[in-house]
Amino acid sequence: MTGVDTRSSLTRDVRPDDVDLDLFGITHPGRQRAENQDHFLVARVYPQIHVDGTSLPDLTSLPLRGRRLGTVLLVADGVGGAKDGGTAARLATESITRYVADSFRAYHAVGVGKDDEFFAALTDAALKAHDAIRAEAVARGDEGGLATTLTLGIGVWPWLYVVQIGDSRAYIFTHGELHQITRDQTVAQGLVDQGVLKPEFAVRSPYAHVLSSALGSSEAEPVVSRVDVTERGCILLFCTDGLTKHVSNDEIAQQCARGASAEQLGRQLLQMALDRGGSDNISIVIAQAPLKSAD
Repeated sequence: MTGVDTRSSLTRDVRPDDVDLDLFGITHPGRQRAENQDHFLVARVYPQIHVDGTSLPDLTSLPLRGRRLGTVLLVADGVGGAKDGGTAARLATESITRYVADSFRAYHAVGVGKDDEFFAALTDAALKAHDAIRAEAVARGDEGGLATTLTLGIGVWPWLYVVQIGDSRAYIFTHGELHQITRDQTVAQGLVDQGVLKPEFAVRSPYAHVLSSALGSSEAEPVVSRVDVTERGCILLFCTDGLTKHVSNDEIAQQCARGASAEQLGRQLLQMALDRGGSDNISIVIAQAPLKSAD
């Protein structure tokens, strides 16, 4: 289990209410691809109560939805070498959504100090998505023809839990600095980890975008980590590599520092990638809870 500590005595332990959350997601095919094989999801999870019948005169006065259990951020990038990466990304997104909807108890486990159960649940969710994609490929008689990355974040205050498969990325911007939460699961990054390739050469390596792990492929190795998100004003940014092929980490940090809304930030980053060629599909998901101005 890994994590980035962002706690501060001034702004910690203030759980954002729904009205405090600023969420945005966008996807674009880019300038050079005819099809968009990316998918994204931004969602909030509640312990909802569905009333089928009552004698009460005014249901609007009751807390039927309850307090938010968690926030879901997801990007999935259909693998370009696969015949139908878009279907793989869609299946992964749908599978994760079903799993989240059916697994409310896992969110409560976090609140009672059972992180190990939640880590196991998230790993299981990713593997179920992997199985769904593999089953579809078998049904088509096309084993190995469907694959996708998956970067999934579930915020259960005070933590963001991140599941990583592939080379889409999750970042947190806090205290003026951008931290990459995820590790790219590529052959180039593996060579860097082994000391065979210097990090500065990895981005230009022919193996920079050759995945060592992907849902639906022969190797799917979910990695689960967590990051502290109690710091009000921090920004969470998830993206597919259509953004990071054209916009550097330093540039992402510069845009985050401008203090824009989630939508303004997302659209600005998208435009930067498009202006520089937009060579791939681009998906961006942003979540923030801006600091409240002093009274």
